[in-house]
Amino acid sequence: MKRGIIIVIIVAMFGWAVYDFISRSNQTAGDGEDINSNYEVDESIPVGLEEGMRAPNFTLTTADGEEVKLSDFLGEKVLLNFWATWCPPCRAEMPDMQRFYEEKDVVILGVNLTETRTESEDVYPFIEDFGITFPILLDEKSEVSFLYQIQPIPTNFLINRDGTIHNVAYGALNYGLMISEFEKMD
Repeated sequence: MKRGIIIVIIVAMFGWAVYDFISRSNQTAGDGEDINSNYEVDESIPVGLEEGMRAPNFTLTTADGEEVKLSDFLGEKVLLNFWATWCPPCRAEMPDMQRFYEEKDVVILGVNLTETRTESEDVYPFIEDFGITFPILLDEKSEVSFLYQIQPIPTNFLINRDGTIHNVAYGALNYGLMISEFEKMD
């Protein structure tokens, strides 16, 4: 009897894993289809999370209430930063990120993992305290962090003008590293 229960549990877990994998694949593959026509996109490049793949498209609302799509920034270099207010390395990289935004021709989209804490109201004082002027996007349901499979935070995706991923950086970036990586981008 115990063996039968264990087999049923293992089969159910395997089935769930297959379902979850297929569901994620379909979600990622279907995303990014409404790419901005201002920039030519090579549709033969698959959507994914590895260097050289097209970054998955998404839509989120900024802290100011504006709706933003990643595809709105095709034709521009983008630093997509996943962070949280309670994360010490995230706090450490914010001054350099703000400086980089002010001094270079770059788009920075800071995706706040709002659902990771119940204290979503901490985002607004954080923005003010750090003097952040680049767009802060609120991932209130963790849909985009799930789509991008964010594990450690901060995680940064450097995205080329054509929407492909140039580099993925796990952990805090400093100003010098931001400059050197962006100089290598398309």
